[in-house]
Amino acid sequence: MTFLEGAVFVFLLIILLCIIRLYIIVKTGSKYKLGTKGPIAVLVVAGSGGHTTEILRLMECLSAAYKPRHYVIADTDRMSEEKICTFESSKQHSDSESQFTICRIPRSREVHQSWSSSVVSSLNALRYSLPLVFRLRPDMVLCNGPGTCVPVCVAGLLLGILGMKKVLIVYVESICRVHTLSLTGKILYPISHFFFVQWSSLRNKYPKSIFLGRIV
Repeated sequence: MTFLEGAVFVFLLIILLCIIRLYIIVKTGSKYKLGTKGPIAVLVVAGSGGHTTEILRLMECLSAAYKPRHYVIADTDRMSEEKICTFESSKQHSDSESQFTICRIPRSREVHQSWSSSVVSSLNALRYSLPLVFRLRPDMVLCNGPGTCVPVCVAGLLLGILGMKKVLIVYVESICRVHTLSLTGKILYPISHFFFVQWSSLRNKYPKSIFLGRIV
């Protein structure tokens, strides 16, 4: 697959995701309220390094109603699992029980990986994400930028398309993104239900985004 073919594929994928997003808006309307029927099952996509640190800071702000908590990490990530376990161990002091799992899927794109080959690896990650998300059936997918979250979000949206489960997609752009969105942010911006940015300059460029200041 050439670079041009890969670029065309990504473009068509974005168009498809926009159509999916529009379908969900029409299908669910404004009546869908997360958490009105009890605990909220959340699927958290953790990237390596700073992504994991930021997402765990976000998790600290969530109430005990967000359970069970399912973490998805890349199969080549050797550090995030330890950070997640440490975080969840600290929560056990405040929660009567800690309900969480850690799942691994192939990474969508490695650092410095070519765009053409990343199309193939992303499809491979989607192949693993679909059965995982369909089995867990979360109420919400929470992510903040790692490429791994794209196939997970697509799988979550497909649950709604098939009428199996309405899944809320919540994206928080990394604090290091001041003037432009990350590639993942650009892909998920049209299809996310809530898209948070941490700099007012991004809020001005992307009217759909929500700016609450620094939240991590």
